[in-house]
Amino acid sequence: MQLNIAKQKFKGSEKVMENNRQNSTNINWYPGHMEKTKREIRKISPLIDFVLELVDARIPLSSKVVGIDDIIKNKPHILVMTKKDLCDLKETEKWMEYYAKKDYNVCLVDLKNASSTKKIIELIEEVSKKINEKRKEKGMKPKSLKGLVIGIPNVGKSTLINKLANKNVAGVGNTPGFTKSLTWIKAGNNLLLDSPGILWPKFENEEVALNLASMSAIRVEVLNVDDIAIHILNKLDAHYKDKLETRYGLKELTDDYEYNYEIIGKRIGTLEKGGKIDYSRVSLFIINDIKSEKVKGITFDRC
Repeated sequence: MQLNIAKQKFKGSEKVMENNRQNSTNINWYPGHMEKTKREIRKISPLIDFVLELVDARIPLSSKVVGIDDIIKNKPHILVMTKKDLCDLKETEKWMEYYAKKDYNVCLVDLKNASSTKKIIELIEEVSKKINEKRKEKGMKPKSLKGLVIGIPNVGKSTLINKLANKNVAGVGNTPGFTKSLTWIKAGNNLLLDSPGILWPKFENEEVALNLASMSAIRVEVLNVDDIAIHILNKLDAHYKDKLETRYGLKELTDDYEYNYEIIGKRIGTLEKGGKIDYSRVSLFIINDIKSEKVKGITFDRC
């Protein structure tokens, strides 16, 4: 079995193999419930007081919901970067500064840690205070807030809502597209609107599509698994050579990607009869390494 890769780059060189893979820059993966969710959010947006947007700290740009600012207009915006325990803190902090300069209320959290929830509650309280101070100036009574929780699939929205509500009120899954509809949930004095993961109809940028697939935001079946795996290896080679060597036995990638796969395949024991490497199993192993958090301390988007 050969690697099913149309085009990948190693160390600045390019190698092309013929196959009928779909062009990653023209990928359409837009389940019906995502379009329905956007329509419903637009309708309900006048009732929303603030937005709680979650992004993956390993891909703070690629995981940002495209067009969200057009939907929510000038509502107060809290940007929660999840998976702090899995990201490269040094690189992710650059993105925090970047978004802070754009007037986002930014926090970096590990949703497994209770102290992270406190940070988000504090930001919500700050937003609530400002909103009710403006209402007071207009002679209006203070009110409880309605917040929209939004983000790409598999970024931790339902997990966060459960923590804010202090009980299991939102379904949680490790598969993109687990939540299918909008649901109002009471969290303290406020109401939060849990929404399905949102993506966009078409990925114009191959880098974004591969970043999302690498972090399990879209199903691996949407893209070619070899492309996703080699994208991961390229990122490790460019920024995290220590992880490339420790996990896969490669000090650096060579121009011969089949050779690279053979080294990895022998290391992880993915041999077919006759001693040949099962390349598909190697690719899935690499992808699952990130999904199962065996490879962490990485941030693929660079600020």
